[in-house]
Amino acid sequence: MDTGQRRLVATMPLHAITSTYGEEGLRERFAVETESWPAEDRRRLNKALDLASRLHANDRREREPYVNHLLRVAIRIMSHYGVHDPDVICAALLHDAVEDHAAELAGGVDDQGAALAVLAAEFGPRVAELVGAVTNPQYAPDRDAHEQYREHVEESLRAHPWARVIKASDFTDNGVGLIHTTGPRLRTLAGKYAPLVPILRELIGRPDTPLDAAARQHILAQLDRAADRFAAVLPSLGERNE
Repeated sequence: MDTGQRRLVATMPLHAITSTYGEEGLRERFAVETESWPAEDRRRLNKALDLASRLHANDRREREPYVNHLLRVAIRIMSHYGVHDPDVICAALLHDAVEDHAAELAGGVDDQGAALAVLAAEFGPRVAELVGAVTNPQYAPDRDAHEQYREHVEESLRAHPWARVIKASDFTDNGVGLIHTTGPRLRTLAGKYAPLVPILRELIGRPDTPLDAAARQHILAQLDRAADRFAAVLPSLGERNE
């Protein structure tokens, strides 16, 4: 990527980077966001990105590599929320690692606790705690999975203020980015995410959420945008519970 493209990527919206430059552009934006960080912090961040890239190498998200989603979640926290905490950014890059690839992390044992222990050893206990807070557990098969998802998110995020920051960026990428989803999956995801909007609004507004006023307002605006898109997919509230 030449100097002119790099300057452009540093200012572009994240989904515009994705559509124009793909993974290469998002990696370049990540490098731009972290280039002024201390060397040890950059080493940890790149180590987390390398691990996430390996774990999700064969995963796809609609028409793009899954790592694009992880990069956007991490970049948004730095660029849009003003957070420069290496533990939070490492956890953002690895936020789906345990849920999707516990066995690969834990040496073939499909156990979330063992996978989180590996992350704690590699990146520290706080990173593992944050990843654990945004990791969905195994749900009871006799109950609605979406309902259990919402209950878990609300309970976990109330107890972990910094995890709210990661979930807000993840939800933004999922909710606002829903416009890039097509087919039956569009309605399924809208039905899953729409009831979470008021929960996240309340959590972001709590006094112990570690974000400044500008970042909170940015997130609330993104939640409103996501809600509008959910409403376009599911015109009546009743449809959300189908």
